[in-house]
Amino acid sequence: MPATDALGQRFAAAGSQARIASLVPSLTETLFALGLGPQIVARTGFCVHPRSAVRGVAKVGGTKDVDLHALRALRPTHVLVNIDENTRETVDALRGFVPHIVVTHPQSPADNVPLLRLLGEVFGGVPGVAARAQALAQRMHAMLQTLQALQASPRHVLYLIWRAPWMTVARDTYISRSLAAVGWHTLPAVQGGDGLQHRGRSRYPEFDWDAPWLRAVDLVLLSSEPYRFRPTHADEVRAALAARALHAEVHCIPGEWASWYGVRALRGLPALAARARRLAAPPGSHATDCARGA
Repeated sequence: MPATDALGQRFAAAGSQARIASLVPSLTETLFALGLGPQIVARTGFCVHPRSAVRGVAKVGGTKDVDLHALRALRPTHVLVNIDENTRETVDALRGFVPHIVVTHPQSPADNVPLLRLLGEVFGGVPGVAARAQALAQRMHAMLQTLQALQASPRHVLYLIWRAPWMTVARDTYISRSLAAVGWHTLPAVQGGDGLQHRGRSRYPEFDWDAPWLRAVDLVLLSSEPYRFRPTHADEVRAALAARALHAEVHCIPGEWASWYGVRALRGLPALAARARRLAAPPGSHATDCARGA
């Protein structure tokens, strides 16, 4: 669930004078959807949506390697960060020159509703923002209710986010809970912690192909981010499975569907549900290669 360093009302008075830096791709896109484009002065290189709009916003490094000197020069009044995506060291440094830091930590699709309402409160001094936030929150709530009724048959899924070393997701991450919302339950069945004290390997564990729990996996998904999996990687995974007499379908999937929150979830989660329903069809009735599967 999202959190801030103070109540939203504390920030609202800034109004149109706010100078916003977003260090979180999902939030950058959401800010534009709320009509806050004119207030955004900085973004990361991974903030790529909406493509036409972000081109005019200065880049200040990546989510993990923020160029603090460049960011300070842009004189932000508000910086948006995320517990999983940005480092504690970055946030500590920001506190030295940024008046308002908005810390977010959505942990499930349902957290998108309070996240949108929070942004509506924080930037409610900008005309139209509060109303847009409320409308998007209502759409999100309705979409999540619809999603519950459209779940495909449950499957046990290995969701790959990295190679060399191979890495997946713990069950208490936003990604895993997004997959569970469409009937895809991730393995291994481990908890990574809340992200405040537990980071990296516990939330995104490494594994090897001899792990015994892999025998229960019937679907392997190769995400397009943060590692950019290619068709050759899908072949590599199939070979690793075959060498151990493991039987699972292998598909590529846009990572944004499962990992991006905020306004992107309004499109991403229904797309994820549609893919789950399609992959529930008998094997051989859908594409299995990354080039088409993505």
